[in-house]
Amino acid sequence: MGEIVEAEGLTKHFDSLVAVEGVTFRLQEGEILALLGPNGAGKTTSVRMLASVLAPTAGTARVAGYDVVKQAREVRRSVGLLTEFPALYLRMSADEYLDFFGKLYRVPPRELNRRKDLLLERFGLAGVRKRRIGEYSKGMRQKLALVRAMIHDPLVLFLDEPTSAMDPHSARVVREAIMELRKEKRTAIICTHNLFEAQALADRIAIISRGRIIALGTFEELRRLYLGSPILELRLARPHEGAAELVGRFARVEEAGDCFIRYRAEDPASVNPLIVKALTEAGAEILYLQEIPVTLEEVYLRIVQ
Repeated sequence: MGEIVEAEGLTKHFDSLVAVEGVTFRLQEGEILALLGPNGAGKTTSVRMLASVLAPTAGTARVAGYDVVKQAREVRRSVGLLTEFPALYLRMSADEYLDFFGKLYRVPPRELNRRKDLLLERFGLAGVRKRRIGEYSKGMRQKLALVRAMIHDPLVLFLDEPTSAMDPHSARVVREAIMELRKEKRTAIICTHNLFEAQALADRIAIISRGRIIALGTFEELRRLYLGSPILELRLARPHEGAAELVGRFARVEEAGDCFIRYRAEDPASVNPLIVKALTEAGAEILYLQEIPVTLEEVYLRIVQ
């Protein structure tokens, strides 16, 4: 299908409040985008416009080939939406709840039963499917809300804080399920404050602030753009006079001590063998050479400062 989500100049005003301003991006089929930003940045409003829950003030968007304003019903049938605070009918059992939404989405009974069995088993809820939702923990309710968002087998998922209120095991189950979406060529937008989760799950990351996307790219693209080339650390078995000067012939030395050298290299794959060869020929004994890992948190804080 190619581009399955297209937003062009998407804007939403609430009277004098500008919630979203000029949001533009495109997602390919099977791509997962993490939408990051502080509270009130416009993440949820953007997703609600894409899901045809809110009409944009200006701009256009298409999801699964449908215009979010002119073909809102078709858009809603094509997407699964998980809000941060999902509405759950606490007197219903999970079975009753999913049957209700499956019928709303006009899922054929046999397919609905198949989807229920598959998803409840995947998220560890099969054994409690007959219990009232009001008896569920917060994490169980969140998982059931995610099952509901997926019950009609949507092409696109919009997930707002999908692992909030979950214990570590449940959160891992949900992350693994989201990773499986890529194998099924499902597209997803994840709004999250969990930077580890965003880095682990997303193909690309969009950072939104005051209603505008201020950075968009893969983690590696954002890392290079905002933090520069990678920093590598070389550790020696014992001090070696002139080691830092040797490294400086091939890369920019950032810091050096008796037994370590940290340097930046634009192309480590080409530069590192030259450095190792030069030091070895000079009699230096190398213990290890590794890139100093950078997290999405470091990149994010550099961008939003």
